[in-house]
Amino acid sequence: MAVSGQFDATVKVNESRSIKNSILETIGNTPVVRLGKLFAGSGLDVFAKLESLNPGGSIKDRPAYNIITRAMASGAITKDTTIVESSSGNFAIGLSQMCAYLGLRLVCVVDIKTTAQNVRIIEAYGARVDLVSVPDPTTGEYLQARLNRVRQILASIPNSFWPNQYVNKDNSGSHFGTTMPEIVDLLGSHIDYVFLSTSTCGTLRGCAEFLRERGMATKIIAVDAMGSAIFGRPPGKRLLPGHGAGIVPKLFSPDLADDVVFVSDLDCVVGCRRLVQHEAILAGASSGGVITAIERLVADGKLRLPARCAAILPDRGERYLDTVYSDSWVQSHLGVENSPI
Repeated sequence: MAVSGQFDATVKVNESRSIKNSILETIGNTPVVRLGKLFAGSGLDVFAKLESLNPGGSIKDRPAYNIITRAMASGAITKDTTIVESSSGNFAIGLSQMCAYLGLRLVCVVDIKTTAQNVRIIEAYGARVDLVSVPDPTTGEYLQARLNRVRQILASIPNSFWPNQYVNKDNSGSHFGTTMPEIVDLLGSHIDYVFLSTSTCGTLRGCAEFLRERGMATKIIAVDAMGSAIFGRPPGKRLLPGHGAGIVPKLFSPDLADDVVFVSDLDCVVGCRRLVQHEAILAGASSGGVITAIERLVADGKLRLPARCAAILPDRGERYLDTVYSDSWVQSHLGVENSPI
């Protein structure tokens, strides 16, 4: 995988065992693990794509790599360029890692829902954090306020570049070029369902376009947050960052998903805790939402069984120890007196 170009979707069998020339070459080729205990006896064979094992800890390493390297190849980014982006956490961390290695300046615009741990990680890579503490007065959304702030910073810094993850097709291109091909390489063309969470809709668009280009009959089940505006619902309160969106991303199209499951913050907590309890996989909030969505459709009889299913788990759980995995946080913020499982 060359730093100067797009991801190569062709993976050699022994590539994961080779010595890498940089941390960036370890992005992608994440393992796939059968969830043999959690879904035993359900008629559903579930294979989890563990994106937490990317070097920056999440699936967002893929678009960070693809967007920056392709912009460098086109000349849109030079050694003197300042990168400016809005992110609730994982994409900012992926960009911070990229920019630290490449020697580029980065300004990350975050809001008050971004965890203190994520802010510290971003700063540890040497990026500058710009905090938005007041939501947009028109929409009431922090995301729109962050985007407004990005535009202000871009206007004030000559030779600046906005990755714009909600719009940039190199975001979805990273999943078209790597995430879905990696799954198919391991599982083969017989995959009945792919469950994935939504935010920028880069994963949704990239995976859907890959499956359609290959003519595969695989159905994509999008997992969205209650309070997210992506699928046409009015935006509402969401406590867990990185899942759902307060706007409809330009990468979104309603025909990309065959079905959508809406999950609450509590659903994400329950799914995360069931995942670590049964499979010893400590994953982030949106991963818990994916697990709950699968279990719900199985229980409701909405999946044609037996079936083979891929579940994309976007990030690691260590960044949610003070929320998803904290009984006191769950009690005070979600009103659950005892452990939710």
